[in-house]
Amino acid sequence: MPTQYEAGNYDVIVVGSGHAGVEAAYAAAKTGAKTLMLTINLELIAFMPCNPSVGGPAKGIVVREIDALGGLMGRVIDKTHIQMRMLNTGKGPAVRALRAQADKQLYQREMKRLLEEEPNLQIRQAMVDELIIEDDEVKGVITQVGAIYRAQAVILTTGTFLRGEIILGDLKYSSGPNNQQPSVKLADNLKELGFEIVRFKTGTPPRVNSRTIDYSKTEIQPGDDVPRAFSFETTEFITDQLPCWLTYTSQETHEIIEANLHLSPMFSGMIKGTGPRYCPSIEDKITRFADKPRHQIFLEPEGRETQEVYVQGFSTSLPEHVQRKMVASIPGLENAEIMRAGYAIEYDAVVPTQLWPTLETKRIKNLYTAGQINGTSGYEEAAGQGLMAGINAASKILGKEEVILKRSDAYIGVLIDDLVTKGTNEPYRLLTSRAEYRLLLRHDNADLRLTEIGYKIGMISEERFAKFKLKEEQVASEIARLREVIIKPNETTQSVIRSVGGTELKDGIRAADLLKRTEMHYDLVASLTPPDIELSEEVKEQIEIQLKYEGYIQKALNQVEKLHKMESKKIPENIDYDAISGLATEARQKLKQVRPLTIAQASRISGVNPADISILLVYIEQGKIARISNE
Repeated sequence: MPTQYEAGNYDVIVVGSGHAGVEAAYAAAKTGAKTLMLTINLELIAFMPCNPSVGGPAKGIVVREIDALGGLMGRVIDKTHIQMRMLNTGKGPAVRALRAQADKQLYQREMKRLLEEEPNLQIRQAMVDELIIEDDEVKGVITQVGAIYRAQAVILTTGTFLRGEIILGDLKYSSGPNNQQPSVKLADNLKELGFEIVRFKTGTPPRVNSRTIDYSKTEIQPGDDVPRAFSFETTEFITDQLPCWLTYTSQETHEIIEANLHLSPMFSGMIKGTGPRYCPSIEDKITRFADKPRHQIFLEPEGRETQEVYVQGFSTSLPEHVQRKMVASIPGLENAEIMRAGYAIEYDAVVPTQLWPTLETKRIKNLYTAGQINGTSGYEEAAGQGLMAGINAASKILGKEEVILKRSDAYIGVLIDDLVTKGTNEPYRLLTSRAEYRLLLRHDNADLRLTEIGYKIGMISEERFAKFKLKEEQVASEIARLREVIIKPNETTQSVIRSVGGTELKDGIRAADLLKRTEMHYDLVASLTPPDIELSEEVKEQIEIQLKYEGYIQKALNQVEKLHKMESKKIPENIDYDAISGLATEARQKLKQVRPLTIAQASRISGVNPADISILLVYIEQGKIARISNE
């Protein structure tokens, strides 16, 4: 055992520097806490061990929310992407989402630069082996070399490193992603402290050399011509984009996989951990969808200065010699050279129902967890959790109010509520279908939902907040004007309406009602009744969406109001569920495990039915009456 020594005192220590770690460290430091980030390898800050991409359905909206709160991910990907695309443009605004291909090395370098420039943050390379716990409260960490770092709060963002094991065919060895050193002693320490741990699995596909791909046999997938950005602060756009490419598995691919399934650790029993249902391996796809003749494969460049291409949709843990045959059976990849083989990785995760909605653990005070350690998959889910853990750890230590985003506030709120209330029996992936108020949680309005919160906690600058308030005022003012202005059915008006195939007016109509027509858009209406000032495209988009979807949005807001009434009904922290007669046994067990803070949260717990909620409500109300009568 190495000699231990005192190495420093901090307000907050963040263990890990992946996508959760960087956001947690930045948020804690930015909001006023003296922060230390400890990482196994300084070269792996914000490393992307899997997809070289950020965003996508639901996930892209999370990145916008991170930016609206003042986090880093959106700003960094805007500066370092090689391609940007808006998905689902043919559908409604609730499901539109931005997705960017990242230059992996540039992304890491830019993130590291921003963190190193943050004055309240120190970064050290170290392996954390143990937490310092006194009276069920965390007091710091001890590293592999015996360094003792003390802190008032600790955030664990260890990703897939906890007891990580890489599996490739019949080969299995202890490792973090990309052959990095795994964290074994810290995993043991968490078990010793009494945390319930599960074993999860994820995987990655092979990378191939771009020079050996025959792109003539694939379909080009270019980025958007229209400049796009995740961050509301971005004003300079990357226009020199690189394409991705689409190809498919073949019948031969399927035959090779089927003939070698006995060599797959997925099917041999070597892999014990539960894998992600929504991101299955190619072996899984072939088996589960046996009637499907082919599967999409996207070829995604990993950066401008590398020949490595990520074979998206081809995640596998079959032996390397089988992977070579599989790759060669795909159109365009017949002569492709594998630069890195695909592999599976198993790792420990904390059962997330052991957390409060602030992401503080219930078992140990001032200890927070965020990212894949909480059972999620994806960089965006990790970053969103990291941001909130950093904000809440710093807020608690500095005596400020902690921040809990509601399900109606943000996808980040949906994500965290799902984790701490329902838990997860597989790596959790955020989907639009998980959000009951998704019409309110759109890509376009993340700033209107969250910037004020970011400003109040010190993450948003005065200058940025002033610009946001101006946008907010312009949207409200122009909507009010359009509700008042009457457009008359003169020749100019009828000509504009005819030009888009609309029905001519018989009488005058309010400009707002004209804009609600399916074929109309803001610029057409504004040509008939120009605003007093020049409006940005962002403001125009917001006006159009708010008016066109007004009825649906109001309906969703009414549902939210009902939810808020339930959220306002607090459950006493010291409530004794065993004392409540009439509760179903399963409900009693689940309520004791999750310890919900509100009636609304209790109603979302799997196994707690409406009858149990009614009994709980009556019990709480009777308790209030008893207290009043005793005063």
